[in-house]
Amino acid sequence: MFRMVCNRLCPGEEKRVGTRTVYVGRQPASETDSYIAPKFCDNRIVSSKYTVWNFIPKNLFEQFRRIANFYFLIIFLVQAIVDTPTSPVTSGLPLFFVITVTAIKQGYEDWLRHRADREVNKSTVYVIENSKCVKKESEKIKVGDIVEVRDDETFPCDLILLSSSCDDGACTATTASLDGESNFKTYYAVRETAALCTEEAFDTLSATIECEQPQPDLYKFVGVMNTYTNQDMKPSSLGPENLLLKGATLKNTKKIYGVAVYTGMETKMALNYQGKSQKRSAVEKSINAFLIVYLCILLSKASICTALKYLWQNNPANDEPWYNLKTRKEKESFKLLKMFTDFLSFMVLFNFIIPVSMYVTVEMQKFLGSFFIAWDKEMYDSEIKEGALVNTSDLNEELGQVEYVFTDKTGTLTENTMEFIECCIDGYKYNDSMENMTVTDGPAFFGKATKDREELFLRALCLCHTVEMKKEECQTDGPAGSTENNGSYISSSPDEIALVNGAKKYGFTYMGNENDYMRVKNQRNEMEIFQRLHVLNFDPVRRRMSVLVKSNTGDIFLFCKGADSSMFDRVAPGEIERIKVHVEQNALDGYRTLCVAFKKLNQEEFDKIDKQLNEAKLALTDRETKLAKAFDDIETDMRLLGATAVEDRLQEQAAETIEALHAAGMKVWVLTGDKLETAKSTCYSCRLFQNNTELLELTTRNLENYDRKEERLQELLLEYHRRLVQDAPKIKSGIKSWSESQEYGLIIDGSTLSLILSSNSNASHFKNIFLEICQKCTAVLCCRMAPLQKAQIVKMVKNSKGNPITLSVGDGANDVSMILEAHVGIGIKGREGRQAARNSDYAVPKFKHLRKLLLVHGHLYYVRIAHLVQYFFYKNLCFILPQFLYQFFCGFSQQPLYDAAYLTMYNICFTSMPILAYSLLEQHINTETLNSNPKLYMRISDNAMLQWLPFLYWTLLGAFQGLLFFFGVYLLFQNPSLDGNGQVFGNWSFGSIVFTTLVFTVTLKLALDTRYWTWLNHLVIWGSLAFYVIFSIFWGGIIWPFLKQQRMYFVFSHMLTSVSVWLAIILLILSSLYPEIVLIIIKNIKSANSKKLQFQLPVLVSYKNVENGYLSGFKTLEYKSSTLLLNSKLCE
Repeated sequence: MFRMVCNRLCPGEEKRVGTRTVYVGRQPASETDSYIAPKFCDNRIVSSKYTVWNFIPKNLFEQFRRIANFYFLIIFLVQAIVDTPTSPVTSGLPLFFVITVTAIKQGYEDWLRHRADREVNKSTVYVIENSKCVKKESEKIKVGDIVEVRDDETFPCDLILLSSSCDDGACTATTASLDGESNFKTYYAVRETAALCTEEAFDTLSATIECEQPQPDLYKFVGVMNTYTNQDMKPSSLGPENLLLKGATLKNTKKIYGVAVYTGMETKMALNYQGKSQKRSAVEKSINAFLIVYLCILLSKASICTALKYLWQNNPANDEPWYNLKTRKEKESFKLLKMFTDFLSFMVLFNFIIPVSMYVTVEMQKFLGSFFIAWDKEMYDSEIKEGALVNTSDLNEELGQVEYVFTDKTGTLTENTMEFIECCIDGYKYNDSMENMTVTDGPAFFGKATKDREELFLRALCLCHTVEMKKEECQTDGPAGSTENNGSYISSSPDEIALVNGAKKYGFTYMGNENDYMRVKNQRNEMEIFQRLHVLNFDPVRRRMSVLVKSNTGDIFLFCKGADSSMFDRVAPGEIERIKVHVEQNALDGYRTLCVAFKKLNQEEFDKIDKQLNEAKLALTDRETKLAKAFDDIETDMRLLGATAVEDRLQEQAAETIEALHAAGMKVWVLTGDKLETAKSTCYSCRLFQNNTELLELTTRNLENYDRKEERLQELLLEYHRRLVQDAPKIKSGIKSWSESQEYGLIIDGSTLSLILSSNSNASHFKNIFLEICQKCTAVLCCRMAPLQKAQIVKMVKNSKGNPITLSVGDGANDVSMILEAHVGIGIKGREGRQAARNSDYAVPKFKHLRKLLLVHGHLYYVRIAHLVQYFFYKNLCFILPQFLYQFFCGFSQQPLYDAAYLTMYNICFTSMPILAYSLLEQHINTETLNSNPKLYMRISDNAMLQWLPFLYWTLLGAFQGLLFFFGVYLLFQNPSLDGNGQVFGNWSFGSIVFTTLVFTVTLKLALDTRYWTWLNHLVIWGSLAFYVIFSIFWGGIIWPFLKQQRMYFVFSHMLTSVSVWLAIILLILSSLYPEIVLIIIKNIKSANSKKLQFQLPVLVSYKNVENGYLSGFKTLEYKSSTLLLNSKLCE
């Protein structure tokens, strides 16, 4: 039966997953009924990831899912079990360091989440039990409990409003932490319980609530409250206007009483919260791909050496010596096992080709690099006295790869403060006052409107709204405007306050509403009182709002305001033209416009309207349809008075930031819970939509007149797809200007999105069509979005073809889901709490700081870490290739070429600091140029520097230098007597010469790549080389008591006494770096000849041609010769 009632109350609603019965006060509805407490979840909120018991196993499992960590664990176990040429310490210590540092960081982050949960769960609430108000912890609230909430307190769970301290049973609340709107919203108590205002009164209440099971949609709720009196049951319908959501804050009301219907993780706020998953950057995915290649190289080397070893030993002359002679049976018995252990030994010997220390360096680079973002003075806001905040350092380089930006509107793009700009009355424009009139922009209308029309227009502004008064002793966080009556205005819409303030500027002051009697002080300081008879609330389909009022003289007026497109067809045609000129001009200026009209009614007309409205409001079936028909019948044959222009003030430099993001090749989407008109006006103001942009709408307004909404939606999708995708001209190579073809913008609302993402059979097909349409639009606006729908939009784009990198930015708790869903989440430290900032990866004070965060920090971090990754693979290949070649000359005996100390310290000490300093400080282009030329950002998009072609170049370079090191020294040792006294050099001297050449070459290679020199770069580069020399002298110059054998004793010092060795090392270094040096010289000569500033980059950085929605086939030469780059000043 309840399903039938729900279907009649809410026609067109989606199918529900079931219902629940809530016993108000957790007591039986009647004395004859037995009460069995239903099993619902408690009111605890859990946002943490780990517990004390599962932290170690769960964290280790997540870390060892990394292919590199798992590989190094296997190598460590092999070294510990099998007799290998190197010590287990060489692999175990770096792995332990990486695992420990990562676990500590993730454990600390989760501890912060535990602390936040504990603050919420242990907060104090008041529950009515046995006619008394009992203090409890929030987590102990159960479904059915009657909860008391006081002014400025947050609702601890989802409550049905039973009563309030206001006589009419209403209350106001802000839902900023849920839908991003910091304005006041009015909620209404159930009529049968509105009079219950004391704890004792609820002892006599017997009622049950039947409602839908928890669902995340913030704007939908269906239920029935059955009240029992003397065995009689009286049902009352429940809707979203009766539901107080967890996370909202009570305002302007001393206290309210509500019954808990959803608690804990079943509240709408919790259902809209998306668990925080570990995000991985595109660079890390590239590292894993490169690791697989190098792992294959490692397996190939080990397999080749193992096979050649046994092939070489098949020759009896190369077999074991006579004094270690074994029988054939002994040789054959464990041959396979020996082959396997030999294979593992070779794996361990060549293991250093996989750069385990790279992960340590990358972790340090990310951690230390994040401080540069926090220290950036240009991202410091003096108003809130805070700068940027880095919550996770794992995604620094991802800031340089963003392709889609999803942004909230309220509080992110705008300051959420409406300002009245001007108005026009009967075609005459008024700016500052009634005396300061200006000539109209249209045909020749001079002068002013008549006094009666002016006053009627201003009375309409003072009466046609839902603004309430708030005394100063009751502070509020919502939009407020002071009045002369020691109070302030509060409203669910900030533009209503702006209109009331605008009327006040012209001499008409709204003085408040008491028991539906509205008081207005006119220009003569006379108090006018109007009885408010009915309010025809705003809805997105009508796009109008009206009031019916009765004056002191008994005259009844209908005042109506709304969007021009919804008003012009309901007024006299002759009045439209002179108002339309102003409306169009204000729209071009980016202001939000509203038209104002009125109609005077006689008593007979009003009686008919009053009856029609009362019948519609009391209807239990098709209430919305009947109200819509009544509103449509009433709002006809009106007289147009004028129009208003209101500005939703943008944040500083918001428009410039969006333009820069567009120029950088990023697509910007606005996802907001706000109304369509407000969001659309903001998009024009911030230049997301241009004046020549053709807007395509997929909204409820397009579907309202069709019985089969799904079919109509599919028709629109196919039509838009044909226009934008199928019939669109193919973009040819070359720069494509926006002016060469029509720009399209898409507007969609939450209801239509639900239809597109529904679970029917054709959903997947039309979802793909919708995505293609979105990708062809220059901008997309999604309005009336629930938090989870925002996350669904982000997820849909993130998982589309090509897996583009997404970024979400918002300032409220309603943005947390999309922030967590995107590859990178940015929180704005705004006025709507810090939930977004706490759950984001990065937090900045203002939207304008996003420009430098992406275009400067993101660009530099990506270039730095990409060079770091390629450099590590390169220098490790140089390191291990001579070791592999050496096996051909030592009978594949697994003899190391380098001493164990060199094997361990090569990556940890000798070559780690220069690349770390480079990855923290390098600026191949200075920050001013990056910030002023957004197009530079496109040169690193699509992970350009970590593609297979640059990787192949680095690999070939490493192989070339490794071959040169080994065979160069091999040629030197054709005469092993390198001293004048005839003393012969041995294998450790051979390895030391190769190693010395290697260390100097790879370090100097990095010096050649450095474009931005600081004292720290000089210190670590030349200091690392000096440290290697000093260490080698001391390591071989002292007999160390803890060593079982002193293989390197005096080897290095003796090596340096040979002039031939010195000459060989210098020649090999110069030969290895010769190609790099020649390229640099040629570039400098060309630069000097042309006398132009060229686009300087590290030699091995690979920038790609641009290919996106705005620029296509943008060639490198054209880019280098552009005016922007010719005038830029690059780093020296």
